[in-house]
Amino acid sequence: MKLLAIDGNSILNRAFYGVRLLSNKKGVYTNAIFGFLNILLKLKKDYQPDTTAITFDLKAPTFRHLRYDGYKANRKGMPEELAMQLEPLKEILRALGYPLVELEGYEADDLLGTIAALCQKNGAECIIATGDRDSLQLVGDRVAVCMVKTKENILYDPQRLKEDYGVTPAEIIELKALMGDASDNIPGVKGIGEKTATALIQKYHSIDTIYQSLEEIEATPRVKKLLGEGKESAFLSRELATICVEAPMKEDLADLQMKSVQETELANCLTQLELFSFFPKFGIQPAMAQENTDAPDRTKQVKLLLDPTLEVLKEKLEQQGRIDFYREGETVYFCFADALAVCREQAENAVSELVFSSVLPKRTFQAKQFFKEARAMGTAFENLTFDVELAGYLLSAASRGYALAGLVQKYLPLQSCQVEAAGEEAEAFQTAAAFSDLCDVLERTLKEENMLDLLHEIELPLCEVLADMEYEGFAIDLEQVREYGDELQQRIDGLRDQLFIYAGHTFNPNSTKELGVILFDELGLPAKKKTKTGYSTNADVLESLRGKHPIIECLLEYRKLTKLHSTYIVGLLKVVGEDQRVHSTFNQAETRTGRISSTEPNVQNIPVRTEEGSKIREFFVAREGYTLVDADYSQIELRILAHIADDENMIRAFQDKVDIHQVTASQVFHVPLDEVTPQLRSRAKAINFGIVYGIGAFSLSQDIHVSVAEAKTYIDQYLKTYHGVRNYMDEIVRQAEETGYVSTLYHRRRDLADIRSTNKVVKANAKRIALNTPIQGTAADIIKIAMIRVFRRLKTEGLEAKLILQVHDELILESPVMQAPFVAQLLKEEMQSAAKLAVELSVDVHTGKNWLAAKG
Repeated sequence: MKLLAIDGNSILNRAFYGVRLLSNKKGVYTNAIFGFLNILLKLKKDYQPDTTAITFDLKAPTFRHLRYDGYKANRKGMPEELAMQLEPLKEILRALGYPLVELEGYEADDLLGTIAALCQKNGAECIIATGDRDSLQLVGDRVAVCMVKTKENILYDPQRLKEDYGVTPAEIIELKALMGDASDNIPGVKGIGEKTATALIQKYHSIDTIYQSLEEIEATPRVKKLLGEGKESAFLSRELATICVEAPMKEDLADLQMKSVQETELANCLTQLELFSFFPKFGIQPAMAQENTDAPDRTKQVKLLLDPTLEVLKEKLEQQGRIDFYREGETVYFCFADALAVCREQAENAVSELVFSSVLPKRTFQAKQFFKEARAMGTAFENLTFDVELAGYLLSAASRGYALAGLVQKYLPLQSCQVEAAGEEAEAFQTAAAFSDLCDVLERTLKEENMLDLLHEIELPLCEVLADMEYEGFAIDLEQVREYGDELQQRIDGLRDQLFIYAGHTFNPNSTKELGVILFDELGLPAKKKTKTGYSTNADVLESLRGKHPIIECLLEYRKLTKLHSTYIVGLLKVVGEDQRVHSTFNQAETRTGRISSTEPNVQNIPVRTEEGSKIREFFVAREGYTLVDADYSQIELRILAHIADDENMIRAFQDKVDIHQVTASQVFHVPLDEVTPQLRSRAKAINFGIVYGIGAFSLSQDIHVSVAEAKTYIDQYLKTYHGVRNYMDEIVRQAEETGYVSTLYHRRRDLADIRSTNKVVKANAKRIALNTPIQGTAADIIKIAMIRVFRRLKTEGLEAKLILQVHDELILESPVMQAPFVAQLLKEEMQSAAKLAVELSVDVHTGKNWLAAKG
């Protein structure tokens, strides 16, 4: 028999700190439970035990506390976010049938030791899983200890323990007697550290031997003196460090057998905590739960229509009065209240003939693909009323993805659709059969969260705009790309040769390992912490070494140019189509703030203020007979801040059309407006934009090269000047702590469970996000509204100009040269009128043959 004994508190603690804070809709934290259950499943998979028992500490004092009142005296209490997860975890474990072992007056370690002793006595094998090295003393012939690590667990038997620690299991206790244990506040012998303690125990094996002949042992006079003075403490520490293997447990091996799973209770627990991903992992069905929920909780019989004729399908769609459909690979699913039509043979015809030609309202998944197809076919995809992916994104912008099966599991946990199919097909068909119900639930949830208008008025219309932009693409001057690529390669080769000169020999500049040896071993530069794989040579490390050796500047330049070459020369040439245009993919459901991102190529990340970035923008050109029209919002985030904070001083500055950074400098640094120097204006600009991102005194001091105290004075003075901003900052953090989220002017939400964290670093980061998201997110909403307005206006006016690119606060159109003046005016009007704020939105518009020239 093989028994797995798990140190519940240790693993729960490790899980809590290893998984970012997660919570359900009611604000109950679940990250530690999530992590614990995944660790549990991995342990069972790795060791295939016959039974598993889990031990937990109780709050009552143990015999060690009674023996020594300083025991664990330095331990902080369990964080509230973790404490609230303990009982729900135990409920899940009981429902799974695991025996939980707890005993007042004894620690989980003592119960593990007693279980291990029971196994040895009865000829059973025991594996102890823990994150605490104290349990290594329990390693024996039939007892192994699995140290649970972040990356890879380590299984200790006596041989592995000897290899890694140089001592036997029993000697682990002797080590603690001498060196103590800071985490448990076991004193040990004052002045004796791990190195000395290990050497002594490896030679003499126990403190009994050491103290029997203290004067004869091989040690310095100082060590002997420390040992003599600390004798009483050493024996007390050994007593405290020794795990009890005879705890008076009620359970014997028969009581530690797994019980049967209580499926209803387990389903209820997982549903309450919204841990839906564990249903398939534990082999139970969501429909087993009996909790009250808004989601349909019925078993639904669905008729399967495999490859129906288009005539039959058309009739059913017209009867339903709505088209609920989506594509998965080469299959298109049409969903009805009581039936599921699966189209494989005529999938494309079904879409082109039944969807694109219909005016019926449509609900789908990933609508952008259908807008692009319709555009390519010269037809229209009309009356889109719902997109499941976008709904999932709005409800949880921090999720890693929005696969249909995952959304069904999350929002319809109690529904089971019965479809006649087997194998993988059955799973796909069951997901498809739930599609219409999923749309209903998501729509209702969006309405409850006040985000249905955001979906209908911004995200759904934007789908068509982005599809059109992807279809149009952006022309690339390939000759320029190749010429600049050759120039960059020459510079890269020259820098590589210079690196070899500095190093004194050739090496691979792209090898972190080789570079670490050269910089820190051969050239003797100050190194950061060395890991098992070598020295770190990341950007932060190299920046900290600037000025210490000329190889550093050369290396930084080399890295910058090689990245530019691979990303914007090799990368661009790879994605240019036969039409000599790049067709970026614009991602609408990726960022947490609501901003659009792009891939192949990622146009959002082209350097802005560098010569190289400018050169890259020259590659992006207008086609023959056309020009580019480029418009950029000016200081949009500060204008939004003025509006949201209702700050009269900031509003007045914008209304008077004065330089906001100059005004800020005048007020913060107490100098007349006409005496503000470029340096003071630059500092004021850093403060203005830093405040938007929740900047602290330390970061500001780094940005503007002043002391932390001086930076703090500037921030304090700024908040006195702009008291509305100060009030906003206080209020938005208070609201976030109260509700667990922040939102934009258009009700886009971002959940912030970390704002309630007791960890100061985690909470401080969440506060910065709380300050910034309503501003940056509102800016993202406004640029989206502007894109929709511009797209529609171009159509209404019958113009040939097309919107082809969006980057942050910038829109670019490709327009026939003759239409450009009117298009530029149209673009400015629509962008400025996209939102009505307390201050007017300001837009700069320029034209040019390439992107760089069009930026003015």
